[in-house]
Amino acid sequence: MITAEDIARFAELSGDRGRQHLEADASGRLMAHGLLTATLPTKLGGDVNFMARTMTFDFLKPVYAGDELTCDGVVESSALQATRIKVRFAFEVRNQDGEVVMRGVSSGQVPR
Repeated sequence: MITAEDIARFAELSGDRGRQHLEADASGRLMAHGLLTATLPTKLGGDVNFMARTMTFDFLKPVYAGDELTCDGVVESSALQATRIKVRFAFEVRNQDGEVVMRGVSSGQVPR
């Protein structure tokens, strides 16, 4: 779950102190940073020692404090080389209502 504390700590770390991340909207919601949401697929990559060369994110819906997110990744292609495996991933991040809030692709390598 994305918490208000997560958002505040990310604002401090990144220096992105946009009003939408620090002040609740008219509905009392605090919006998460897009790149905070993007840490989910990077966590998947970290689990397999993936070193990204490119990453493309499409932010489709805002994420708010209290949202529970899941990230699913799929290997779209791979190529075995002498010291590495070149890989292209696709991923989707969904909120607790099953709505896709972010999708993207990443290419890079995994050391052998």
